Amino acid sequence: MNGFPWITVLTLTPLVGGMVVLGLGERRQRWARPVALGASLTALLVAGVMWSTFDPGTAAVQWVERYPWVPTLAVEYFVGVDGLGLLMVALTALIVPMALLASGQVRERVPLYFALLLFLQAGLFGTFTALNFFHWFLFWELSLVPAFFLIKFWGGPQRGSAATQFFIYTMVGSVAMLLSFLALFLATGKFDFLEWAELRRAGDWGAALSARLGWSSLSPEALSGLVFLGVFLGLAVKVPVMPLHTWLPATYAEAPTPVTMVLTGLMSKMGVYGFLRLLVPLFPEQLRCWLIPLLWLAVLTIVASAAAAFAQRDLKRMLAYSSINHLGYCLLGIFAALRLSEGVLRPELERAAALNGVYLQMFNHGLTAATLFCCLGFLEQRAGGLRGLEDFGGLRKVAPVFCGLMGIAVFASLGLPGLNGFVGEFLVFKGAFALVPWATALAALGLLITAVFLLTLLQKVFHGPLNPKWARLPDLDAAERLLLLPAVALMFALGINPQLVIRMTNETVLGLIRQLEP
Repeated sequence: MNGFPWITVLTLTPLVGGMVVLGLGERRQRWARPVALGASLTALLVAGVMWSTFDPGTAAVQWVERYPWVPTLAVEYFVGVDGLGLLMVALTALIVPMALLASGQVRERVPLYFALLLFLQAGLFGTFTALNFFHWFLFWELSLVPAFFLIKFWGGPQRGSAATQFFIYTMVGSVAMLLSFLALFLATGKFDFLEWAELRRAGDWGAALSARLGWSSLSPEALSGLVFLGVFLGLAVKVPVMPLHTWLPATYAEAPTPVTMVLTGLMSKMGVYGFLRLLVPLFPEQLRCWLIPLLWLAVLTIVASAAAAFAQRDLKRMLAYSSINHLGYCLLGIFAALRLSEGVLRPELERAAALNGVYLQMFNHGLTAATLFCCLGFLEQRAGGLRGLEDFGGLRKVAPVFCGLMGIAVFASLGLPGLNGFVGEFLVFKGAFALVPWATALAALGLLITAVFLLTLLQKVFHGPLNPKWARLPDLDAAERLLLLPAVALMFALGINPQLVIRMTNETVLGLIRQLEP
């Protein structure tokens, strides 16, 4: 199975599908959604084949395709996936069809809308499978362009400023990251992620950078630290790490709901993926140097975003801040795993728990957050654009199925045992508490605040007296139920049997832990 170019087929499927959709034109726009959905479901089938044939017993990269591209610049078409890449590919293949199915209200420039969603999916597939920086950076930026236009053309009243803010923030981060990786290329002559990791383990980054770049005014330690900060900035904006988060609430609130599903379910994971694929293997010493400030940033991201979510009265902004909060747990697990093991009983086991929790949290949050925004989109359509916390009340009496399905997603986000959100957060806290107890104890405040604002959401929207204005509000129709049921079923499946994911990622986690050894 590894001889077939599965990853190339996976990436080209939505790319070609998007071109076909663009070619339909406005006169045949009724075909745009079915064709886009067909391309995305084909990609889901390819991802399913990859998942079923993946060998979870090794940390090695699988389905490798490697061809010279620009040999004089060490640029190659080099793709492959390990457990982390496979997990993100599977998540992308699941979320984008959900977003396409939730896009039934699009009436303007229909082919362009669905083509851009497919181009965005292709960019995500490329980002999660590329192993050469030049190739990876192309897809990293490719995902930015369709997202910008999707917000700009089909977003809410403030879509112009939200799209511009989104573009500027992420572009500044990308430029900083590009400069840092160009410095690494000048020092090593390579763009290969795996070779960079091996070179880092074998020698001194700082000395190589100092010798090749010729910046004699900076010490090797300062120079390597500067390169590290550029990469960190580019990835931290994408997560986002507080205080680099200010683009996110407006972007999520103004983007059309299906696009917000992709932004929160997938694009926010690009930053965390970059931490695990690039920052941790290439700069563990610099991360340890900055470990205390980084842990404080993780705690700030968790607690402050939960408090900000509690203060919101716009449901979309509330869920946007909730998304930052949940990604903060990923940061806590990653930074905790970097702590040196003095005085910690069974440190390797605790690191494995924390990092497996991070992998699970990435997948689970993507699924749960996309489902919550999908439900919110259904509510907004029925309410004529209203989405305030105080605009509703008692909806469970007229829309019990909608209340039940969205309630399950809310409780999964809250971390209720038996649902998918619990296991990832539990593993993160279990591993992190043994390694950095003070930061984990402070971060636990975020769990409490999250419970308060999510339960407030349920109480204000679905419970209490029925607002007479919504006495005729329709429940979910058959198509909407079919859209939500697979996601809800997966929440239960992963909550009851998290080994469905952990068995695929555990060897990758152990391989990453071995790279962290000083």
